[in-house]
Amino acid sequence: MAGVLPAGLTRWYAENRVLAWICVLIFVNQLGFGSIIPVLPLYARTFDVPLSAIGLTIAAYGLARFLVGVPAGLVSDTFGRRHALALGGLITVVGNVLCAIAPSYLPFLAARFIAGFGAGFVITASQILLADISTPDRRGRIMAIYSGVFAFAVGMGPLPGGLLAEQFGLGAPFWAYAVMGVGAAIVAWFRVPETKTMRVATSDTPDEDRPSFAAQMRLLVKRPGFLLISLVGFSNFFSRTGGLFNVIPVLGQERLGLGPDQIGLGLAMISVMAVVLSYPAGVLADRFGRKPLIVPSTVLTGVSFLFFLFAPSYLWFLAACTVWAIATGFGASAPSAYVADITPPGMNAAAMSSFRMIAETGYVIGPLALGALADLFGAEVALGFTTVFMIVVGLLFAVFAPERRRRPVSAT
Repeated sequence: MAGVLPAGLTRWYAENRVLAWICVLIFVNQLGFGSIIPVLPLYARTFDVPLSAIGLTIAAYGLARFLVGVPAGLVSDTFGRRHALALGGLITVVGNVLCAIAPSYLPFLAARFIAGFGAGFVITASQILLADISTPDRRGRIMAIYSGVFAFAVGMGPLPGGLLAEQFGLGAPFWAYAVMGVGAAIVAWFRVPETKTMRVATSDTPDEDRPSFAAQMRLLVKRPGFLLISLVGFSNFFSRTGGLFNVIPVLGQERLGLGPDQIGLGLAMISVMAVVLSYPAGVLADRFGRKPLIVPSTVLTGVSFLFFLFAPSYLWFLAACTVWAIATGFGASAPSAYVADITPPGMNAAAMSSFRMIAETGYVIGPLALGALADLFGAEVALGFTTVFMIVVGLLFAVFAPERRRRPVSAT
């Protein structure tokens, strides 16, 4: 019949249309987030606070993202994914405007919490949406494309953020992030399709017969591998926010004499590898399973901190950024795909929000713990601890986590 797409093509078109718009949204949102990375510790430093207090500004952001995990899942399941995305964009605007105009440390800290609340809505709803549209055979690639765009935006953000800070002051990137939040809310409300009714990982059980949201979360915690993959997520956030976003910019400025623009350029290099490696990593995850990417990427992330630890020059700082980029490029999408693989039918919102909530505790603990270690014993001890921690987590997952992804058997 003319004008009617075959079922397979219809499915492919729907998946890719949703994926395209969610990638546009997350690019806009995370470009703004990335723009504040090189200036956040320096901006907080202007309030004459120690490294541990700088870490608290990052931890407050992470605490909000941790607390919003379940509410974002509930809003996504009750009202729809689009509502959660748009709400997150609007809250992001409010939080970053308050950051830009903060007169002292405590108002800045409160503003960071509000901004983190908005970010948590956007990120959690995005991953629920991707779980809705993905099938096991393509899940690694879909998550990889999203992760590549996410990492590219975060990695590119420090470059314009550093330039804005050099030209207009350390508050300018926060204004830029607020503008990006407006853009994300507009894309979410007017362009991102609603996927609540097209969940693929769902059973024929009517919604009213499914367990409550809280009961679903309890079931998920008991699933083999769920807590271990959540520990991997925790360690990734712990190292990124505690080490890369908190300790390393200050270390680069105070030991190597780097400016915000140089630090921003170094962190922006991560975006190049994120784009190059994202899709190949997804293909490998779909072909060979999730563990063969999760384990080495976690270990290599730990090793990358040794490069930052011993970097004697700006060139070595850039080399450390490259090692970090390779590790995160190969491992960014596999954890989310692993969670979706082990999720029971119909529980996407509960699974992805629970995973995000547990993992986000690393966003809270990392900056506080590593900031305190740096204050007490020096930045070198903080980065050395991060190296050991990441390697241990990778080995634990290698030994104890089951591999759920199985390749389809070829017809003979």
